[in-house]
Amino acid sequence: MDTSSRKPNIIVAMFTMKCPSCRQTHVFINKSIFPLSEMVMLKDECEVCGQKMKSERNNGGGINYALTMILFFLNLCWYWPIFGLSYKDNSVYYYLFASTAIVLLAQPYLMRLARMMYLYLYVGFGNTRRVEVPSERSAGGDE
Repeated sequence: MDTSSRKPNIIVAMFTMKCPSCRQTHVFINKSIFPLSEMVMLKDECEVCGQKMKSERNNGGGINYALTMILFFLNLCWYWPIFGLSYKDNSVYYYLFASTAIVLLAQPYLMRLARMMYLYLYVGFGNTRRVEVPSERSAGGDE
């Protein structure tokens, strides 16, 4: 089998923030999460396949909430066996403080991952049709 025609791994492509259609180019304007004000800005379209990136309306907010709750649960899974939790002392407050700090530090990456998951749900691999988004200027009728 020719390696150039092989389908790239979907998990690796999603976590490295590659285009959901061709899985070759980055979809965000900045590869880094810094500056934070531009961390979730998508490119208009993929340079390789031409897939429109700004096709989603929701921006993955619900997925971001689910990822945040999963991270809180995973923090509970490691915190409880190591430090223990009890209603008789302040250990629950320590857990909440530690878990909140971890979630806040991971939030920029979680927001990007949520957008990527949302894009991967709606754009298939090798999708040749472009998802068109109506612009506000053309919707007005008068230019």
